[in-house]
Amino acid sequence: MIKHIVVWRLHDSANGSNKAENAAQIKRKLEGLKGIIPGLIAIEVGVDFSGTADSADLVLYSEFESREALGAYQAHPMHKEVMPFITAARCERRVVDYEV
Repeated sequence: MIKHIVVWRLHDSANGSNKAENAAQIKRKLEGLKGIIPGLIAIEVGVDFSGTADSADLVLYSEFESREALGAYQAHPMHKEVMPFITAARCERRVVDYEV
């Protein structure tokens, strides 16, 4: 199994919306991929509530059947459709992919 974790910091405003609105939209868009992309076992998006200087704004936690399934997710048209919105909203991104 592969775990794919992404953490973002968001711009104060982007896509015609504020940070909180963009975080909610990203959460909705990514969690909407559940059950659509083969090999995607679990997906969860969390929005930070603490707002500290060390906090990120958003985290994606997802599980995949295999490395190939992760690659297929990243290339899937539904995932690619979400990416421009996220890219415009984020000012920082960190990712960790690991196998368990």
